[in-house]
Amino acid sequence: MPAKSRFTRLDAFTKTVEDARVRTTSGGVVTIASLLVIIWLVWGEWAEYRQVVVRPELVVDKGRGEKMEIHMNITFPRMPCELLTLDVMDVSGEIQSGVMHGVNKVRLASESEGSHAIETKALELHADDAVHLDPEYCGGCYGAPAPANARKPNCCNTCDEVRDAYAGISWSFGRGEGVEQCEREHYAEHLDEQRREGCRIEGGIQVNKVIGNFHFAPGKSFSNGNMHVHDLENYFKDEVEHSFTHTIHSLRFGPQLPDSVIERMATRGAASGAGAWTNHHINPLDGTEQKTDVKAFNFMYFIKVVSTAYLPLGWEKETSAASKRDDIFNAGFEAGYKGSIETHQYSVTSHKRSLLGGPDDQGGHKERIHARGGIPGVFFSYDISPMKVINREARNKSFSGFLVGVCAVVGGTLTVAAAVDRALYEGVQRVKKLHQG
Repeated sequence: MPAKSRFTRLDAFTKTVEDARVRTTSGGVVTIASLLVIIWLVWGEWAEYRQVVVRPELVVDKGRGEKMEIHMNITFPRMPCELLTLDVMDVSGEIQSGVMHGVNKVRLASESEGSHAIETKALELHADDAVHLDPEYCGGCYGAPAPANARKPNCCNTCDEVRDAYAGISWSFGRGEGVEQCEREHYAEHLDEQRREGCRIEGGIQVNKVIGNFHFAPGKSFSNGNMHVHDLENYFKDEVEHSFTHTIHSLRFGPQLPDSVIERMATRGAASGAGAWTNHHINPLDGTEQKTDVKAFNFMYFIKVVSTAYLPLGWEKETSAASKRDDIFNAGFEAGYKGSIETHQYSVTSHKRSLLGGPDDQGGHKERIHARGGIPGVFFSYDISPMKVINREARNKSFSGFLVGVCAVVGGTLTVAAAVDRALYEGVQRVKKLHQG
């Protein structure tokens, strides 16, 4: 049998001769309508194929030995910078007392004067190295052993070194009366000058990515056995009513994200039904304000930090650029950045109490009894979640899915159009027969 006849028997698309075909006006209308419907539906398939959605994934965070950035901008309108101390500690045993690297202290005028900025100082360790003194000078430590961080061994040449020496053996320091180094640096005069001022802490610190806390408290900090304590003498003896009223302008864990990146994440997240990812979603403490008129009062924030990654389309091409940024502390992402973004989001609960103890009448919970004692200040305890959230950008459907959709649109529309055309034709023929009969 010839090859032509074999394929002819397999033809599933039988044809009719031209003379047997009937063309009608209704058929032309149905054809035009079906073409318009096909174009509209194919355009919808194309738009769906081009749509980028965000697909969240939850995985175990397998990172080890990582560092984490904490960036803050917090105002204390009733707390002078000279008394305010920032300490960081974690469960690995690392303690950063009196943190000053990467942090600015901004002196603020009193609340009655509008709390405007007076002076911004990027503090560094050993800001006063006493280089103006005789090279042979060796200041006394007034009965305390010289601190390990003294610039000159077995000497206390600055007021800070005398304070460190006292803190090392848990002695209260006070205003430094009778201490030569402090009188030379006018330490007591600085306290008096700033006693009605406020302070704003801004900047960033880098910590181990383990459970820990950082806190703002008055006075020099030191360790007494297993206890972390502060020298509170100047805070409580000062006649000015200091307090830890504060405003958290911003607090974030991880690098700053540009507005364009947040807007893109919010738009595509909403389109995918995953929910818009806003700046408040990442940093819920931004804009928080707490007030108190009590000196012996502390605020505690308990934070659960979740590692979060955002992988836009084509992020693999930007990996090399991202790796360069990882080595730079306090470096944000540029506005046009399209690589992978590693940051953190967090949830938070808060608690506040008077250190004098007693029932919580002010908070409206008379049945709650506060414990007595503690350190006044603002404390942030953070815990690291073992899970990691990955928000991955992806096409809503694959190209093969788009082709399948187009075929379904064309085939389905033509099938329905053929049925409609057949129904119209049969209807017209029946009407004609009724009129003729």
